[in-house]
Amino acid sequence: MPRRSWVLWAAATLTAAVPSLFFWVIWTLTGDYGSRSYLSMSSGSCLGWDIYVQVSPWAYPVKAFPLFSYGGAPLIVLGFAGWCLSLRSGRTGLGRMIGRCVAVVLLVLNLPDLLLPTLDAALGPACTQIWGPPELLSQQFAWGLYDCVPPILVLLAVRAPRRAFVRRGPVVRTAAGVLAVTAVVLLPAASAPPGKVSAQWELGCPGFGDDTATRLNSAEKDFLCTVRGYDRPYDSGVEGWDEVSDQDVLAQGRHLCALATRRGGDIAARAVSEAPQASLAGALPSLCPAVARAQQAEADRRQAESDAYVAQKERACAAHPRHRPKIEPVRQRRATLWTEFWTIDGWEDGYEGNPPDLVEELVGSGRGTLAIWAADEIGHACVTVESYTRRPPLETRGWEEVVEVGYESPTGSLELVDGDGTSLKGLTTRGPGSYRVRVHLRGRELVTQTVDAPDGAVELLVQVFPGTAKKPVVYK
Repeated sequence: MPRRSWVLWAAATLTAAVPSLFFWVIWTLTGDYGSRSYLSMSSGSCLGWDIYVQVSPWAYPVKAFPLFSYGGAPLIVLGFAGWCLSLRSGRTGLGRMIGRCVAVVLLVLNLPDLLLPTLDAALGPACTQIWGPPELLSQQFAWGLYDCVPPILVLLAVRAPRRAFVRRGPVVRTAAGVLAVTAVVLLPAASAPPGKVSAQWELGCPGFGDDTATRLNSAEKDFLCTVRGYDRPYDSGVEGWDEVSDQDVLAQGRHLCALATRRGGDIAARAVSEAPQASLAGALPSLCPAVARAQQAEADRRQAESDAYVAQKERACAAHPRHRPKIEPVRQRRATLWTEFWTIDGWEDGYEGNPPDLVEELVGSGRGTLAIWAADEIGHACVTVESYTRRPPLETRGWEEVVEVGYESPTGSLELVDGDGTSLKGLTTRGPGSYRVRVHLRGRELVTQTVDAPDGAVELLVQVFPGTAKKPVVYK
């Protein structure tokens, strides 16, 4: 196996994979490239762009295939394996054919991104603008040239050792064949009729229609539903695209997807946000796997941070000593409850509504409703609830505030519920009837007067027991 050849194969693989790996690393480390807004609208017809609109529907699904990810590096590795096996079996001609096929496939997929903007640039400034601002177009030219490097390296790797000038023929013939195939495929596409604008019932958008647009796959339908605002009530969709044909919307969405894919799926990357199609970025996850993966990874990261934050607070609450009641309650439960509006609420089925006014800014009650102060607007509290069949002895030692109110239970199913959906049920022991609710609090002064209060600073003890008295009592 010639040393020169495997070095060129390795160079081709590395050259293909480096951009995707680089942008993935940058996105992983920073999560952001910075962004600026840019939108371009143009009228008339430009040959290069028109061809791109027609070609991208078949080119994009091919590029999305895993074999062509990372700039086609998996395909190059596969071709290298076939070339090696062919050489080992003495079939060098087959090995060269495999390498040339790999190069031709990559060139056919990548050349349109270089040749079509070049064609429009030659037609004049009006057609150049449709591809974006000058710096973005320059980037596309540079990337188009770069994408041609791996297949050229593959062609050089499989070229037979030069013994005479005629040995250059296969490379020239391969390049000419690629250009001929590209012309045959691309030029007739320019005269293809424009697509239609599908209605929401044809696309089968959520809640509408019978999904009759069989020419589109599910990802394309979801993308169009989002762009046109069919997937959400009272949503007018992305402005400026309501009368653009399905085919053109999908083509420009794929173009934007290709830009985002090169940057790890980051739709905030400068090249994406400055593209003429940038307004479609919000709908890209349904069409662009790289964007969907990036956004899912970001959502998973944020969820992991949230889970870790909640777990830290719950550990702080669990570290508090368990309350030792003076008499045995029917039930005792503990939980870390969260609020974004100062209080945690108690409800019975059918009596949800406005929370009652608080007595001493601590606890308030109404028929079927209860409210207990738990945080300085946003935060958490370590809550213990105890249910009794008779009045428990009064406890004030160690507590900063103790207030007792009357409570009328219409259904006997009172439960405390926080803003995250965590609930403490079974507070009433004798079904419907009259009860007293005694609330003990410590930690209010700490959280209201300290910028960064320690975890688990607010502790609440809520005791519920039968009682007919209506008047509130402030014990401390």
